[in-house]
Amino acid sequence: MSVLAGLTVNYFRGLSSGLTLRWLAQVWQQYQGSVALSLGVAFATLAIVLAVGVPAGYALARSKSRVARAIEEALVLPVALPGLASALALLVVYGGFTAFRMSLWFIVVGHVVFTLPFMVRAVAAVASGADLRTLEEGAASLGASFVTRFVTIVLPNLRPGIVAGALAVLTLSIGEFNLTWMLHTPDTKTLPVGLADTYASLRLEVGSAYTIVFLLMTLPLLVAMQWLGVDPSGTRALKRRPR
Repeated sequence: MSVLAGLTVNYFRGLSSGLTLRWLAQVWQQYQGSVALSLGVAFATLAIVLAVGVPAGYALARSKSRVARAIEEALVLPVALPGLASALALLVVYGGFTAFRMSLWFIVVGHVVFTLPFMVRAVAAVASGADLRTLEEGAASLGASFVTRFVTIVLPNLRPGIVAGALAVLTLSIGEFNLTWMLHTPDTKTLPVGLADTYASLRLEVGSAYTIVFLLMTLPLLVAMQWLGVDPSGTRALKRRPR
């Protein structure tokens, strides 16, 4: 019904008032900056998470120490920890750095903290199921350096986990409201925050049209995750991991 309201001339009169794209055009005109900001934050978050999460997941999968297992179990915490709690912690620690606090990078850091465990768990689950140690030892015996082994052997075998983690990171970053709402400023208003504003301050048709824009951005990612069997929490992958 919310989607339908964004396509009707007057929601309270229903379809009898006629269909229109006026509200979608109005939303795009007023909030296209929020869409661009959300995409920028999501891809910046993904770049950092890939750079940190892939090596971390690989290292956790290779290590058999109790410390590695403890770190792996601790990665479940973001699933249970509310985004507001993470945002408050970031505000307490970095709130005094005004320039950083007012920049878009403050939100990016929050999203990295929130989404990094999902990438690490996805990569670690795939790495533990592949016999990478044997493949690497074979390549090393032929004179391949660590960098060569990592690029030509490890990364190709980790591709399913990397793709799954990337989809989860993008979806979570674009759709995260609680953490973003606490960290945003009037100049760093992203898609979920703008959605809340439209329902709070504008007419229902505009809020519903904004919902359509939001769905158009997130549904393809959700469909891809479902098609690939991605579990965003990573808990199923952890349960399948051999100990």
